[in-house]
Amino acid sequence: MMQRGLIARGLGASAAKPLVFLLALLPFFWLIGAAVTEQLGPNPAEALVRSSGDWTLRALCVVLAVTPLRVSLGLPALARLRRMLGLFVFFYAALHFLAYAWLDQGLEAADIAIDVAKRPFILVGFAALLLLLALAATSWNRAVRWLGAARWQALHRSVYAVAGLAILHFFWMRAAKRRFAEVVVYAALLGLLLAWRAWRRWRSRPRLA
Repeated sequence: MMQRGLIARGLGASAAKPLVFLLALLPFFWLIGAAVTEQLGPNPAEALVRSSGDWTLRALCVVLAVTPLRVSLGLPALARLRRMLGLFVFFYAALHFLAYAWLDQGLEAADIAIDVAKRPFILVGFAALLLLLALAATSWNRAVRWLGAARWQALHRSVYAVAGLAILHFFWMRAAKRRFAEVVVYAALLGLLLAWRAWRRWRSRPRLA
């Protein structure tokens, strides 16, 4: 109980959000530093695209873990970090797409459109990015008032669809090289986080007498 109280006070401190913000930016700084110092290996463009995609998945796992941790550990202060962490999912997804569009397609809009339509795994990833864009654009309090609470909640439940599309994108990308170990790990983790939500909703249903 004492440790939980210390954690709760730390999460509620004014410095908690800036600290989490800086921690969430560390992968970005690492990627930029590795690119500048030529530490991304023999194919830096591919490494940057892949690494930014990996960090998008990790950020998605983190943001989906906030509610289970908040409820299971009794840490309501975690909720104040969820919006910021969700925006970081979009940030790394946008970075992933920008790296692909710039380093792989030379920012040629026509070539990007053809490639998205031609390759299913890119189409799926692009669909996930568009959903994340909608979530990021409506993450502000004013958007809740504008849409109404019920419609806002329905829209933001599409993060579950993002999780499915992200895993499918990752699976198809790795299928060419038959490397599925990481896919299984991420799929299992996201599956557990979504299963927890389904179980909690099932438990909260009114029971017939």
